[in-house]
Amino acid sequence: MFSENNIQVIEQAPNWPAAVKQASQPLIASGAITTQYIDNMIASVKQNGPYMVLADYFALMHARPGIGVNQMGMSLLVSRKPVDLAGKPVKIFLIMAAMDNTSHLKSLQKIMSVFMDEKAYQTVLAGHKQEIITLFKSMGVTQ
Repeated sequence: MFSENNIQVIEQAPNWPAAVKQASQPLIASGAITTQYIDNMIASVKQNGPYMVLADYFALMHARPGIGVNQMGMSLLVSRKPVDLAGKPVKIFLIMAAMDNTSHLKSLQKIMSVFMDEKAYQTVLAGHKQEIITLFKSMGVTQ
């Protein structure tokens, strides 16, 4: 699901669209998504508000499956300082690119198990890349 290259940690993004763009860069680099997918994620928040913020400091960023997606992929950006996403503070930007409405669900369930574990969640929030990689490997979400 994840490679180490798909995990980034920064001090702080200037704004949430910049965070989404930076979080998406590993997927752009691998050819998994196009810039259209990034534009669609940003447009969706602008149109619908911060519905992608699922928990304190956590946003599951996505757009319509298949449009601008060449292959399923996920990437993670952790900002040590929160970024305002339409009134909600976010530190974790998880980008999910899906080909259709169902093929990504098993991978999503596995990665969400990390974020639903309080200790694991706090490890990710702390924003230390090597600790996040070690955690993801131990939970079976990185290769």
